[in-house]
Amino acid sequence: MNQVDLKDLAERCVSRVMAVECEQDPYKHIVVDNFVPDDLAKRCMDAFPGLENPVWEHESDTDIEVKSRTTWKSEFDIPEHIVDVVRIMNSAPFLKALSEKFEIPKLVADSYFTGGGLNVTQRGGLLDVHVDGNYHDATGLNRRMNALLYLNPEWEEGWGGEFGLYNEDGSKLIKKIAPVYNRLVVFDSHDYSYHGLPDPLNFPAGQQRKSVILYYYTVAPRPEGQISVQKPHSALWVKRNHNDKRGNKERKFT
Repeated sequence: MNQVDLKDLAERCVSRVMAVECEQDPYKHIVVDNFVPDDLAKRCMDAFPGLENPVWEHESDTDIEVKSRTTWKSEFDIPEHIVDVVRIMNSAPFLKALSEKFEIPKLVADSYFTGGGLNVTQRGGLLDVHVDGNYHDATGLNRRMNALLYLNPEWEEGWGGEFGLYNEDGSKLIKKIAPVYNRLVVFDSHDYSYHGLPDPLNFPAGQQRKSVILYYYTVAPRPEGQISVQKPHSALWVKRNHNDKRGNKERKFT
């Protein structure tokens, strides 16, 4: 897609973000439907790599994480058409809109795609309730925000896979958001923003829960009220007593 078209699309996406309310409960988040034009969303679906492709890393820690995610190292690894959506979501106008909406100044994107990329969950897959890691290994920046674009055109209620937002210790589900086609969800990422989909998916055989996930960062640290662990940490899981997969609260950061 040429630069002019991408710029026009970015402006449209910014206007959609600015038109929705930033909800506060249980933590700041927005939901934007029909985020990109339908023809671009369809091209992204067509470009989604099959799970036999070597770009996938398959997670199988069976009680907390069963899913697949890509192993992108830069934007040059991103499939055609999907890269257009990523460029829009990492663009300066889009970041400025998120900064204004969430009142988090000076957001920057992750050009290293550490943890970000494509995600797929199949029937029986799950993701335990957790909070995400707080530091970016490649830069030392502070993790502040997650964005998820869902690409599930045939999703039906009863299949499961809704995105769950939980209370400040992850013990109570506050809200479910259906992973419907072309829906963007953006939320504050901090030590109390518990989220997940802990119930195994009931998708039909051959159907997959697909999403594009990107993360955003700041040089400035999180506000004190969003910090429970001061030092760098990985994802902290409810089923691991709010520790990481190795049983630790903190991790080494170099």
